[in-house]
Order: sequence, then C-alpha cells, then structure tokens
Amino acid sequence: MELGGNAPFIVFEDADLKAAVEGAIASKFRNTGQTCVCANRIYVQEGVYEEFAAQLVARVEQMKIGCGLGSDAQLGPLINARALKKVEEHVSDATSKGATVLTGGRRALGVGPGAFYLPTVLGKVNASMRLMEEETFGPVAPLISFVDEDEVVTAANDTASGLAAYLYTRDSGRLWRVFEKLESGMVGANTGEISTAVAPFGGVKESGLGREGSKYGIEEYLDIRYLCLAGLEGTSAR
Repeated sequence: MELGGNAPFIVFEDADLKAAVEGAIASKFRNTGQTCVCANRIYVQEGVYEEFAAQLVARVEQMKIGCGLGSDAQLGPLINARALKKVEEHVSDATSKGATVLTGGRRALGVGPGAFYLPTVLGKVNASMRLMEEETFGPVAPLISFVDEDEVVTAANDTASGLAAYLYTRDSGRLWRVFEKLESGMVGANTGEISTAVAPFGGVKESGLGREGSKYGIEEYLDIRYLCLAGLEGTSAR
C-alpha cells in the first residue's frame, strides 16, 4: 500500500549543478508533477542557490506544454479542474507569504481544452507555506535555501511522509551520512529517476506499508508457514 510522498530534493554546494538541474526536471516535472515520487520541496545550499535557480529557470522555460497528441509537448494537462485549482491555491498561498514567481505561475492559455498550468519555479519559499506540507501534485518547483547539512536533514524529515528523497553531492562521506539520516524508503543520490522493477518500491512513516518490486515485493504475496515437529519414530513407507 503506497500513500504518497512530499519528497525533498537536496542540492549541496559541491554538487554538479547541471546534473542537479536535469535531475530536478526529471523528478519534478515527470507526468506534469503528478506522481508520488515527484520532488515537492527543493532545498538548495545558499552558496549555489542563485546559480541553481537561474539554471533551473532557463531549463524550465525551454519546456513545451501541450496535449501530447501529434505534438512535441513535454508537459501535458493536470488530471482535472480540481487539480488545477489546487495548484493555483498553492501558488497563491506561497506568493501571499513572500514567495516570488521566477517563471510560470499561471494557467497556460491557448493550448487547447484541458487543465493546463505553466511549469513554475518559486523562490524565497519557507516552511509556513501550504506547498511545503501538502503535495502540490502539479508542475510547481519551490526553492528553499539552507545553510548546512543538519539544517536541511531536519527540514527534509519534517513531514509525515517518507516515500522518496533525492540528494546531490560529490562528497561520498556526505552522501552516506545524509542517506542514513533521511527518513525515506527510497533515496536517489545524484539522480532524479529512481523507479525500477528490480528495486523495492515503498516508503516509511505515513507513506504506506510493504514494498513492490524485487524479491521483497514478491514476499508481499507469500505466506510464511511454520511446522513444529515432535514425536516421530522412523520414516513413513510412503
């Protein structure tokens, strides 16, 4: 049973920023942000925050939105009008509390029928905003600046969910330290794509029970049996 994510995406100062931007695109905007493992909170260390934000905005503005039928669209519509309304409410709430729209931030017009919303990047996001606690499930990438490792791990774990998490660093020691501290069933280290049939898919805390995929997923369909033997003499002729 899988129950959603609210995944953190952490970019440290020593990360390969180009790879981190591509990873954020893959994780945040896959299926127009409508998957359980989509990055929902993007934490960027203060020393590279401005550069990462600039690169991400430039990359997002290259993305094409459309219906996907006979077009070169990379982003499609949201699932329905209610989903579109939720995205609008999250962006409106964030901007009312100090967030800035770096790109997007409104419905996509002239695309055709459907619930289309422009791929959006928000800056100056803080913990008081709805999109930090609730999954947006839409094409909105909120950026949060952080100072050090302890701060970002605490912030990343400050959620009832624990399905997926992502981190970018070229320091192997930091990678293992943060991985061990993150309260998440799955972690992508220097990649934004973690789903594969050979890995155990699932989360901790309120993100569900059990796993699918790999040998651990097979075990969910099996029953363990116990036989206690006593009082036998010899072997049966049969």
